[in-house]
Amino acid sequence: MSERRKMKIDLDGGTVSAAIEGEGRPLVLLHSLLADRGSFDRIVGPLSRRFRVIAPDLPGFGGSTPVEGGLAAVADRMAAAIGKMTESERPILLGNGFGGFVTLQMAIRHPALARRLILADCGAAFSEPGRQAFRTMAAAAAAKGLEAIAETAMRRLFAPEFQAAQPALMGERRAAFLRTDPETFQAACQALAGLDLRGEVGSVRLPVLVLVGSEDEATPPPMSHELAGLLPDARLEILTGCAHVPQLQMPEAFLAAIENFMAQAG
Repeated sequence: MSERRKMKIDLDGGTVSAAIEGEGRPLVLLHSLLADRGSFDRIVGPLSRRFRVIAPDLPGFGGSTPVEGGLAAVADRMAAAIGKMTESERPILLGNGFGGFVTLQMAIRHPALARRLILADCGAAFSEPGRQAFRTMAAAAAAKGLEAIAETAMRRLFAPEFQAAQPALMGERRAAFLRTDPETFQAACQALAGLDLRGEVGSVRLPVLVLVGSEDEATPPPMSHELAGLLPDARLEILTGCAHVPQLQMPEAFLAAIENFMAQAG
């Protein structure tokens, strides 16, 4: 097993921290809003046999400094950090949930950054009920703290049956969510509530694999269908039985779904 290393990148206005494992071509994993980089732990080992796997903390998570300015500012901060972490070698970017939206925004704003994208459980825009859910979570977090919405957050990540079968994992995931910076969480919720990239994703000319869990309630499958249809070079895969964080729920199925796509990167 390869050794996991820590890295911190100092940029104008803040720092981005990351864990790195393996050697070879870079593969960057960007976590969701309701999780942290530990949500990739079940797949980092297998992936590190072929790639230099870089799992950053998004701004405001872990050891990374928060950034103001919405999703575009988050994307710009991460693009600068990834450029330094990969020494300008174009990586495969894999984003889950909020990390997927950040990845998509990076591809729009920094088209030379990556070689391929894997977008797991995201989209180009939310429906009005989806937007309202983020507004409600932001308001509740502001009024009562993250503890007040922890159960709602876990339900958006995992189906009840999975939660019941994995109490230790759920305890770990709940604790990770509660470590999130509250202001970062609220700002991200507001950004997602106003997000609409449908007019811009057509500029993304990279090969893209769009994945979604069939049971995802946070970013339902129709969002991924729409996104795949808007992207010039995309294919869609549905992960049957998975919810919003398939790499935690069904890591082997997730790895199988991305295997051929990553191999085509050369």
